[in-house]
Amino acid sequence: MVELPRRWYNIVPDLPAPPPPPLHPGTRAPLGPDDLAPLFPADLIAQEVSTEPFTDIPEEVREVYRLWRPTPLIRARRLEKALGTPARIYVKYEGGSPVGSHKPNTAVPQAYYNARQGVRRLTTETGAGQWGSALAFACAQFGLDCEVWMVRASYDQKPYRRSMMGLFGATVHASPSPRTTAGAKVLADDPDSPGSLGIAISEAVEAAAPDDTRYALGSVLNHVLMHQTVIGEEALEQLGEAPDLIVGCTGGGSNFAGLVFPFLRGKLAGGHSPDVLAVEPAACPSFTRGRYAYDYGDTAGFTPLLKMHTLGHDFVPDPIHAGGLRYHGMSPLLSHMYELGLFRATAKPQRECFEAGVLFARTEGIVPAPEPTHALAAVVEEARRCAATGEAKVILTALCGHGHLDMAAYDRYLSGEMRDHDLPEGRLDAALARLP
Repeated sequence: MVELPRRWYNIVPDLPAPPPPPLHPGTRAPLGPDDLAPLFPADLIAQEVSTEPFTDIPEEVREVYRLWRPTPLIRARRLEKALGTPARIYVKYEGGSPVGSHKPNTAVPQAYYNARQGVRRLTTETGAGQWGSALAFACAQFGLDCEVWMVRASYDQKPYRRSMMGLFGATVHASPSPRTTAGAKVLADDPDSPGSLGIAISEAVEAAAPDDTRYALGSVLNHVLMHQTVIGEEALEQLGEAPDLIVGCTGGGSNFAGLVFPFLRGKLAGGHSPDVLAVEPAACPSFTRGRYAYDYGDTAGFTPLLKMHTLGHDFVPDPIHAGGLRYHGMSPLLSHMYELGLFRATAKPQRECFEAGVLFARTEGIVPAPEPTHALAAVVEEARRCAATGEAKVILTALCGHGHLDMAAYDRYLSGEMRDHDLPEGRLDAALARLP
């Protein structure tokens, strides 16, 4: 049995060039650690700017991890048989966590470090609800209050995610909300706004102003991606052969980074060099159609300026069912690595993704969340290509969560009511024209 990891991996010092620094939103000067202190505790700020390749995982965090980690690596033999492929498909399954996704991998350490610094309350945003559920769970472990702004489209689509957050003790608001100046401004312009992660981030950051309160982010930032590397570190030990292709879904990038960073460590050191593919929704394609530029991480412009692949900070994606992938920007670290050519990216429409999700459920007995169906769609496409060519590729993917609370989305797909959302070039150009 694989051992629970003792260290998180930081890929930054192994890269051939450092990523561009975040900038202060007022002065446009490179951000220093003191600039982040109103939002994050000192330990997380140190991890955010760390140049050390490894960070020890505190025993208090490992003790909570033991509730569900290590997670299983599954050989998807029945899927292989259904596809008639010689490819060998491996799936790292994160759906067995207390909230059914990979998000507690970072929520638990974030709550731990905040509690150790004397913080009483955490605020955050959530898209599909996995992150909000994870932070609510983590706060319950360390005695913190939790307040969540949930994107309105998901708040309406996924009521049981709201229930789960309440079960763990969190207070949940639909975003945009009238409780913050940022939310009230959006509602004044568009009372029926479906919301976006950028808007919800603005509200959560605004609500983090009191001295006893800090903000927690579930993706995008370096320390978040580093916490998720427990996924890839375990997979390295579990996988008995070298992968030819590694596939992951991307919204902000934490699940993808958590799987691939430990495998890229060998590639950067001159070892095995797998093909790595990031898969994003066609309705929110920051890698494949966004611009690599400095932009705000939120809609109101409260956050630092981050150099990332972005669709524009006030871009509001269509209300696709993969709510966790509806973010206008991509992790700055992953964006930098994409520019370095360390992996490639593609975009998938949601009906193709749900088709792959249904096939996986019917063959392997696991109902995937809408987000990882994007990676599964690319896996199915490649496996069929292998069936046509006879190539026996080894394919590895991360199934970052189950879809038991997303059955309304599957209902829409199975009934034929689900539709794909086009992103007209003019709409994208208008959003990108407003970059700072």
